[in-house]
Formats: sequence, C-alpha cells, structure tokens
Amino acid sequence: MEALTEAVRAGAGPEELSGLPVPQEYLAAHTRVEDIAMFDGVEDKDVRKSLRVGNVPMPELAPDEVLVAVMASSVNYNTVWSGTFEPVPTFSFLKAYGKLGGWERRHDQPYHVLGSDAAGVIVRVGVGVRRWRVGDHVLASPIQVDDQEAMTHSDGMLGEGQKAWGYETNFGGLAHYAVVRASQLIPKPGHLTWEEAASTPACAGTAYRMLVSERGARMKQGDVVLIWGAAGGLGAYAVQLVKHGGGIAVGVVGSEEKAQALRDLGCDLVINRRELGIGDDDGSDPEKVIEAGKRLGRIIRREIGEDPNIVFEYVGRATFGISMFVVRRGGVVVTCGSSSGYQHQYDNRYLWMKLKRIVGSHAANLAEQWESNRLIDMGRIMPILSTVYPLEEIGDAARLVQTNGHMGKIGVLCLAPERGLGVTDRTKRDAIGERRLNPLGTGA
Repeated sequence: MEALTEAVRAGAGPEELSGLPVPQEYLAAHTRVEDIAMFDGVEDKDVRKSLRVGNVPMPELAPDEVLVAVMASSVNYNTVWSGTFEPVPTFSFLKAYGKLGGWERRHDQPYHVLGSDAAGVIVRVGVGVRRWRVGDHVLASPIQVDDQEAMTHSDGMLGEGQKAWGYETNFGGLAHYAVVRASQLIPKPGHLTWEEAASTPACAGTAYRMLVSERGARMKQGDVVLIWGAAGGLGAYAVQLVKHGGGIAVGVVGSEEKAQALRDLGCDLVINRRELGIGDDDGSDPEKVIEAGKRLGRIIRREIGEDPNIVFEYVGRATFGISMFVVRRGGVVVTCGSSSGYQHQYDNRYLWMKLKRIVGSHAANLAEQWESNRLIDMGRIMPILSTVYPLEEIGDAARLVQTNGHMGKIGVLCLAPERGLGVTDRTKRDAIGERRLNPLGTGA
C-alpha cells in the first residue's frame, strides 16, 4: 500500500500528509469506453457487468482543485445511468469537455471514474486554493461550476459551465482519491461517520433546493407535500425537510417494509403504491393515469383532508401524469429526475386551467448545499443510510439501486477500512443519539 494511503488511514496530521508523495495510480470504480455497446439489444442492462474496479492513473491537479483521499462515498442513480450507458454514454460528455482544452483535456480518457458523493481528507491543494488546507475533513458537492462565468454568481446551477461531478466529469468520488474543485467543498459534520457524511450531499442538497429554496417549491408551514419514492435517498431527505419545516408529509412507497420504515421516520401518511394499481408502463395511458390519480386523491383527502400543495417528483414517466392531476389548484410539481423514463405524458388542461406550475430542479448550488449541511450539522436532519458496501463490490451496490431494492442511501467504503470511523465530535453524537442518527436502523 502506498505511504500516503497508509498515512490517511492512520489519521496522520497535515504536515505528514504534505510530505508524502502522491501515488501514481489509485483504485477506482469506473467504466471503459470499449464497453459502450455491451448492452446493445439486451433488456436487462445489469450494471454488475459494466462497473469495473481497478487502478487508474492519478491526474495532475489544476490550480483551483484539491485532491481528496476519499474515505467513503455513496451510490446515486447517475451511477446506474453511467453503468448502462444510457440515456447517452458518459464518454460523450467527457469528450466534449476535453475539447475545451487546458485542464479540461484531462477528463477525456478511455475510462470514467464515477461517483457524485464523497467524504474524505484533503491531501493536496492547488496553488490557487485559498480557504482549504491539507488535513481538512470535507464533503464534495455533486456539482462543479465555472466560477469565472457571470451567471454562476447569480445561481451556479444556471451557468453554462455547470456539470454533474463524477457523471459529466471524470475523477469522481467512488475511488480512493478524487479531484474536487475548491468551489465544491463543504465542511464535514464532526459528529458523523465517514459513510454517514458521504450519504448526504447529493440527495439532501437536491431535496433542499426542490422544497425549501426560493428556486424550488418554496414550501411553507402547513403545506401538504406528496413525495414519490419516499423511502429512497431523495425521498427520505424530503420527508425530513417537510417535517422539520412544519409541512405534512405524504409518502408513496412500493412495499410494506418500506412503508414501515417511513412511518418510523415520522411520515404523516404512507401509501403503498400497490393500492394505486399503477405500473411503470401506465404513465402513458391517459385512462389509467386519471384512475390512479383519483384513487390517490381520495386517499389523501380522506386521511389529510385536502389535496397536496406540492408534489416531489423524480420517478418520471410512471408518475408524472398522476402528479399533475393530483396536485391542487395553484399547486406545484417540482421535478429533478426521471428514473422510470424521461418522456412524460400528461393532460395539459390540468396545468393551465387550474393554474398549476412545474418547477425543474437540478442538484443544488453551493449556498444551498451549505444550508442543507448546516441542518445536518445541527442535528436537525439525519443521514439516511441503509446499507454499506466496500468499493470492490460497487457492482452489487449499484445493482441494488438499479432494481429499486434499497431504502435510503447505499454507502460505499473507499479508504475507510470499516464502518464507524471519522467522528471528531463525540459529544454532539452522544447528545443526538445513535438511534436518531440512524433512523433506518444501520448504526455504526
């Protein structure tokens, strides 16, 4: 094992870390360009066949970047997209990015290191980095922006240079080391373990922007919020944000096991999707959409007393038409994804005649990431970690997400040799309590 890697695992200080050489290669979960066509004509695009774990060359660090020794990461749905080479192979992103020249040229490689979450230790800083030092414990925002672009200073998510880190860029977080721009960095909450902390940025930040931010649904006290996939990573953070903000959370899940977990999380109303009688292919059938929407509306009105103000959408084709039907007059459907398909069909009359709104949302800007992280650091929002895999088993971890067999977030241990490490504020952790910190029963 490389000396720097050993030192990180041993908890070495900044001086020692700075004095050790950076390894020339590192272990990473990645896809290969020669595999792009491997699923042509195949119905079940099993990511266990496409996600590789092996050594890749260490890239050179740009002036505004830091090198993070990744202790833990987590699986997001974009890892599944990367592994299936859909809706487009990510190598097309890397090639286009590389054509910009300069430091961007590094990203155009025959391999793509994946991962949009990371928690770890800074081991190198570029010459242009001002606010961060070797030895700092950090999280990485899943979004990389161009801070020299004017629009970035209004909202980083609107800038043309905005990219999903580890999906539209190379050298992501499912690895022993990751290249991170200084403008992505977030301080790691000291009371969380590495794997707990790594489960928060992408999903908690995304849910915060969708629900709380002025750029999202702008949820207020008393709002009824319908949350599809409420036991998943995004959904479980959404439930907490709704409850913490004085709203009424209505969660839809696909099994009784997930329903019980959601009740334990404090969701006000939990609905098993089977009660609605909808499948992934029913979203394009107008009659089935209306029937399911009426059933869902009756359940919510019977139990809560009124229709939803907000629908939290990321399932996509299978649910979007129902969302548009069931949200109240003047309500908001806020969407950040389409895991069941991105070609949506809905009856536009319900949109214009009832003055409903659709808000598109993507991840979160750095200010929103820091705000959601502040709630986590205060112990108001808890990490939603259900299962942890070693990096070497990333295929199995991503397959669980691909088949929707998971609850909450799936963590991945990278350089951390075991669970439960990384806590620097034991007093705060003890005050919050292990059970509250692990609401899905996955204590360290």
